[in-house]
Amino acid sequence: MSSSMEADSSDKAKKLIAKWAAAAEQSFWGYIGGEVQTLGDGHTEVFLDIKPHHMNLIGILHGGVYATLIDSAMGLVAMAARPDNAVVTTNLNLNYVSPIKEGRLIVTADIVHESRNMISTQAFARSEDGKLYAFGTGTFRILGA
Repeated sequence: MSSSMEADSSDKAKKLIAKWAAAAEQSFWGYIGGEVQTLGDGHTEVFLDIKPHHMNLIGILHGGVYATLIDSAMGLVAMAARPDNAVVTTNLNLNYVSPIKEGRLIVTADIVHESRNMISTQAFARSEDGKLYAFGTGTFRILGA
């Protein structure tokens, strides 16, 4: 998980991203090339520069790549809300709106609702020009809460 944090990101967010980046290097996230752009209070932004190995057999971005980016962005915002606990996805809903073949896919995720044991989130996958390609919602269980 590499990071190109914005200048206004907090020291706490920078420390979290550095910790997660080290853990993510050898994970699926690191393998696909996802990067964290911002991590803030209840909001995160990640991106992926689309490469040929991200495509499906008909030459568009594979649905699993969308799912990974959306789930990961929502998971990161949930993890940032509860940095002392592990969180796991319990529900993931995706809507694929339009195919993308090249460029950068940017996923923004926000917390919609938070309780003691659960966090509900939403995310949107867009191109740099703002066109919507996919969106989703996720619910995350807080372990040890």
